[in-house]
Amino acid sequence: QVQLVESGGGLVQPGGSLKLSCAASGFTFSNYVMSWYRQAPGKERELVASITTTGGITNTANSMEGRITVSRDNAKNTVYLQMDSLKPEDTAVYYCSARFVLGSRNYWGQGTQVTVST
Repeated sequence: QVQLVESGGGLVQPGGSLKLSCAASGFTFSNYVMSWYRQAPGKERELVASITTTGGITNTANSMEGRITVSRDNAKNTVYLQMDSLKPEDTAVYYCSARFVLGSRNYWGQGTQVTVST
């Protein structure tokens, strides 16, 4: 059974920080590129960042550049998204995604809500 379970979301004040995590199971985590996406109501899903199988960041959203840090721990089958200096426009559901580097397999988590508000 493949599972991607996000956690760490919640309500935070503007300028605050959150660290999201995504725990993976049911597949060989180290063979997958991991990505974070976000989607606000009525808007398109947006790529936040991707991280390669060995920890290199391949994509980062321009709107969040300099405010996020993506990392992964293959031993723990977990990918993280550290977010700092959060803004109200960062409010969205944040999704974890896994993409097999040698094929067409793709998996998605259920998402975690991040709300940035006074």
